[in-house]
Amino acid sequence: MDRIWATILQEFSDVSDLTEATIICVRLMVAALLGALIGFDRERKGKAAGLRTHMMVSLGAALFILVPLRSGMDISDASRVLQGITAGIGFLGAGAILKHDQRGAIKGLTTASSIWVAAAVGVAAGMGRESTAVLGTLAALFILGAMARLERRIDPTVPSSSASKVADPRGPASQRFVSPPEDRDRADP
Repeated sequence: MDRIWATILQEFSDVSDLTEATIICVRLMVAALLGALIGFDRERKGKAAGLRTHMMVSLGAALFILVPLRSGMDISDASRVLQGITAGIGFLGAGAILKHDQRGAIKGLTTASSIWVAAAVGVAAGMGRESTAVLGTLAALFILGAMARLERRIDPTVPSSSASKVADPRGPASQRFVSPPEDRDRADP
């Protein structure tokens, strides 16, 4: 039994002292909180990827870079970790981009880019660059907020993100079934 207990203690020995625990906690909390700020903006605008998604992306990116760096990995070797994070987030962001109609209207580019920025903020926080992470988050919020208003002022045909948030009285689309037009035409009266 003593051998098992010693093995368990050894498995949790990566946090050697209070200083190390504080560094880890601060970096992960900063990553999650800054991801939450970006996610809250997207959630408020009714976008598919919102608060939790951005928090998880930022926290995950912070963990992916924090662990190797705190384990003593050289920064040149950690660059491969950064490349993996960037590529992986690219796939996640691609899932937020949708082609909506026959005309080829594309939706979700801003959400995809906000996911990418949330990952970058997480990496900055995970590397101990919390000030850089905060400045990056402020820049992202400025772009998502102020620049959107400026864009609508310059081009009034640009829809407001709140204009698309009209609730359907029939409930969420996933709970409705609408038959295709050809089926309705053939239906018996």
